[in-house]
Amino acid sequence: MRFTNSSAACVVLTASLSATGAWAQSPSLQMELATPATRLTMEEAIGRALARNPTYATALLEVRRAEAVVRETKAAWLPTLDGNGGVTHLDGNRVENGAVILAQNELTANLTLTVPLLKTRQWLSTAESRLDADATSAERKDVRRTVAFATGQAYLAVYAQKFVIEVDERAHDTAKQHADYAHQRYAGGIGNSLDEVRAAQEVATDEALVEEAYAGLAAAEEALGILTGTEGPVDTAGEANVAEPPSLQEGLDGAAHRSDVVALDAHLRSARKVVKDEWSDYMPSVVGVAEPFYESPATPTVPLRGYQLELLLTVPLYDGGLRYGQHDEHRALHDEAGVAYTAGLRKARSDMRAAFESMRRADSALRSSRDAAKLAEQALELANLAYRAGAVTNIEVIDAEREARDAETQAEVAGDTARQARLTMLAATGHLP
Repeated sequence: MRFTNSSAACVVLTASLSATGAWAQSPSLQMELATPATRLTMEEAIGRALARNPTYATALLEVRRAEAVVRETKAAWLPTLDGNGGVTHLDGNRVENGAVILAQNELTANLTLTVPLLKTRQWLSTAESRLDADATSAERKDVRRTVAFATGQAYLAVYAQKFVIEVDERAHDTAKQHADYAHQRYAGGIGNSLDEVRAAQEVATDEALVEEAYAGLAAAEEALGILTGTEGPVDTAGEANVAEPPSLQEGLDGAAHRSDVVALDAHLRSARKVVKDEWSDYMPSVVGVAEPFYESPATPTVPLRGYQLELLLTVPLYDGGLRYGQHDEHRALHDEAGVAYTAGLRKARSDMRAAFESMRRADSALRSSRDAAKLAEQALELANLAYRAGAVTNIEVIDAEREARDAETQAEVAGDTARQARLTMLAATGHLP
C-alpha cells in the first residue's frame, strides 16, 4: 500500500511517530530535490495562506463590496446638493414695446438642495443591506476556516511524505545489505547466481520507490506553495502540533456557532427582515427642495437673485403589480434561507459525529499498524538469520523485506490518517484556525 498526498491533515498526534527525529537528522534528503523549498512551520503556513491565498483575499474583497452597498443605500435618504450654471447667447435682444424682455446674453446659476424628509422604504433598505453585509462577513470567516483546513492538509501531505521517503530509503538500505551479502556468498562459491539476481532486483525496485516518493514530495511541496501564496515549493519546518480537539458533546452543543452555520443564520435573518419590511413599499415619501438662484440680467418675471422652496409628496398608488411580485420573491427567498439553515445545522452535527468516529477508529488502526510494523521487522531479522544459517533461501528474505516495507508504509499512512482525523474534528467543530 502506497501513501498518496490526497489525504493529509494539519495536525499530529501528541505522540508523533518516532521517525520524526530520524528525518530531522537527514538533511541530505531535502538536498535531493531540484528546487529549494521555503521552510515554514504549520502556524506560519496557515498564517501566510490567510494573508496571501486568493480565495480568502476574494472573501475580504466581498466584505468591502458589501460595506459599499450599505453606503450606497444610505445615500438614498441623505441630503444632496447640486450646482447648475448656464450661459445663453441670442442673435440680439428681444424687445417688446421698447422694453427688453430677453437679453442677448443671459447668465444663470442655481444651487439645488434636496432633503428627504420621509423615506421609509429607503431607511429600511439600509438596515436590510446592513444585515446582508453581516452575512457576507460571516461567510468570510467560514472561508478562513476552509482555507486553513486546506493549507493544513497540504502541510501534512508534505510532512507525511517525508516519513514515506524514510521508510523507502530504509528498505533500500536493507535490500542493499542483503544484495551485498548474496554477492559475497556467490563470489565465495557457497551461493548461487539466482539469489544474487533476486537480491539485486529488490534493490532496483526499492530505488524506484524512493524516486517515486521524492516525486510525490515535490508535488506536495508545490501544492503547499500554491495555497500559501508562495512562489515555489514550501517545506515543513519541525513538527505540526495542535491542541486536542474538543469532545463530541462539546462540538454538538456548539454546532450553531460554526462559521458556516452562522453565515446561513445571518442570511436567514436578512431574508426575514426583508419580508418583515414589505409594508414600507406602500408608504408615501416626502422630499423638501430648496433652490437659490442668480440670473443676469433680471427679467420682469425673474429677479436678479432669489430662491424657491418646494415640498414634494409622492404616494405610490399603482405600479402594475411590481410590489406583489417582489413580495412573493422575498417570501420564497426567506423559505429557501430557512431550508438552507436547517440543512446546514444538520450537516454540521453530522460532520462532527463522523469526524469523531473516524478519529476514534484511526487511533485504533494506528496502534495496530505500529504493532504490525514491529512484527514485520522482527520477521525480517529472523529471515536474515535463517538465510545466513542456510535454513532458507533468499526468497523468504525478500518476501520479509517487502512485507516489512509495506507494514512500515502502512504505519505511516495510519499515522497520517490519525492526524487527518484530528484536523477534521477541529474543522468540524469550528476550532480551526
